[in-house]
Amino acid sequence: MRGAHVIIAARNIKAANEAKQAILKNNDNAKIDVLELDLSSLNSVNAFVHTFKALNLPLNILINNAGVMFCPYQLSQDGIEMQFATNHLGHFHLTNLLLDKMKETTARTGIEGRIVNLSSIAHRYTYEQGIVFDKINDKDSYSEKKAYGQSKLANILHANELSRRLQGAATSCYVALHPDLKGVSGKYFQDCNEYAASNFATDRELAKKLWDYSQNLINSLQHS
Repeated sequence: MRGAHVIIAARNIKAANEAKQAILKNNDNAKIDVLELDLSSLNSVNAFVHTFKALNLPLNILINNAGVMFCPYQLSQDGIEMQFATNHLGHFHLTNLLLDKMKETTARTGIEGRIVNLSSIAHRYTYEQGIVFDKINDKDSYSEKKAYGQSKLANILHANELSRRLQGAATSCYVALHPDLKGVSGKYFQDCNEYAASNFATDRELAKKLWDYSQNLINSLQHS
């Protein structure tokens, strides 16, 4: 997408600025800004959205691409298992807070907005129940690999439920920009091709349950 204004949202500002300079070295006309965002913290998500909206920029594409992997057991600032908090809950909250901005941009420009959740084949390697709603923070049953798989499954379930609720609003760049995918929503891609997701990932009831669980969890954390 030529002429796009890219916002790099990152926890590590130094690394993000280095990435920005590397891009500018190859394209000195690129429009890039770096804003701080720690997806493991709901307060950080709130602050980022406030800062972004103050810039009064359009929002055509949101790529939920941040994440942590195979972490030893630890809790986020909000008291949630770190991989679930960072890889799913932060993206879920960020997306919800930016939806109105994307809808506003679409209404003003007539250009369809796109939201991309970056998942992984690891979504197939999760806990036996798929999402362990009643044991998200359970240290005794924690598996760093299954917890990662759970968070990646949550990324797909979130995208599917979001697609159903909106009714149609590298691989991530391909999905975000390719004209053949206009109107395509709620699909899982790997290596730029549509790929079969797991049975858990296509479970509509599980997706709805995760949405409700995530929203209720965020509400309880922000009002505690």
